[in-house]
Amino acid sequence: METETPAAGRPLTGRRVAIYIVAFFAVVIGVNGIMMKLAIDTLPGTVVDSAYRASLAYNGEITAAQAQASRAWQVAAHVERNGDKASVRIEARDATDRPVSGLAVTARLARPTDRREDRPVEIAERGIGIYRGEAENVPAGLWELVIEAERGGDRVYLSKNRVVLP
Repeated sequence: METETPAAGRPLTGRRVAIYIVAFFAVVIGVNGIMMKLAIDTLPGTVVDSAYRASLAYNGEITAAQAQASRAWQVAAHVERNGDKASVRIEARDATDRPVSGLAVTARLARPTDRREDRPVEIAERGIGIYRGEAENVPAGLWELVIEAERGGDRVYLSKNRVVLP
């Protein structure tokens, strides 16, 4: 039985085939290792630290949402980016269209894909029912404006809205 020789003139031996197979798998394993390292390094982490605790708090969230809906507040927010700063203006009115004053309002600009890029917004009441604040180092792009208002230690309002900042 004759061994076929490739065009280069060298015979294809079992040793060369073994070297090709080992080299192929070394490349595949090396690329997989690099991809795993990059995926783990860029992983933003968990969204919820404890799914069990989050599920226990779910009924409380439903109750809070129903109480918020029964108040029938109208809350308008405006976000404007100037340079690397973003300014937020929030106006809160009750069901009778009177300004809602005396709230402890917190806000944050959150990236929908990565919690590590969230930016807190320092909010203060600047007029009756008008709350303003600024966030630093806010690049352009898609953000979620998360507004929370408390009165007497209880959360009375929660809102999440998508905004695009040019």
